[in-house]
Amino acid sequence: MHNYVFPAKAAYRVVQITDCHLLAEHDGLYRDCQPAVHLKAILAQLQLSPPDALILTGDLTQDHTLGSYQLLAQLCQELSCPVFVLPGNHDDLAMLAQLQQQPPFQRAESLSLGEWQLFLLNTKGPTPAGEFAEDRQSALAQQFAKSQAKQFWLFCHHHSQPLGCFIDKHGLRDQQTFWPWLLREPKIKGLAHGHAHLAYHKVVQGIDIVGCPASSVQFLASDDWQTVNAGPQWCEWYFAAAGQVSWQFKRL
Repeated sequence: MHNYVFPAKAAYRVVQITDCHLLAEHDGLYRDCQPAVHLKAILAQLQLSPPDALILTGDLTQDHTLGSYQLLAQLCQELSCPVFVLPGNHDDLAMLAQLQQQPPFQRAESLSLGEWQLFLLNTKGPTPAGEFAEDRQSALAQQFAKSQAKQFWLFCHHHSQPLGCFIDKHGLRDQQTFWPWLLREPKIKGLAHGHAHLAYHKVVQGIDIVGCPASSVQFLASDDWQTVNAGPQWCEWYFAAAGQVSWQFKRL
């Protein structure tokens, strides 16, 4: 596992952007929005006030083309912070690996920020639903055991608890083993995800779950698939070296 260690400081600002759904064309349309235009606007804001890191939590592409990843690289090339990516159900692992070979992208599955260690989980499976089966759980548990950090936070693409709407059929399939596994590690304080295109926060058995809004379109919490273009959105995280954490949903 590649671990990226940040220089010591009092607090770290980490930006999470998810579900970009880019197409190869800059003016391409997805669900009545232009995803690249939305993403470009967010990144322009970040250039004015650079975070310590940017985490892209999956579904970076909509059309599954190399051109869409090249467009992402072009949009991110002026950023001064490291960019980390994890796959969503739409993403191609080989193309993501190519993307990670060019700056400002960095390959890492975990980030060390003072007392915190953030783990970037791969929940991609063969269907739109997510998978984090027992072999992945066991491998990550070994990394937990090796870590000197006092607190953990997990980032992934798929949601691991039902939301009571249509997206649940595409949620994490391994919920019956995943959640008990999660609860066995007392250092885990929370989990952030994308996929649902929905901003929310809830606490389940003492663990914070935070859904990040999409940079493209938002999904309505309905029984059928309905979307709304509410403008570019993302989430900003603040991890204090002393162990505190907070977050804020942002929009343009």
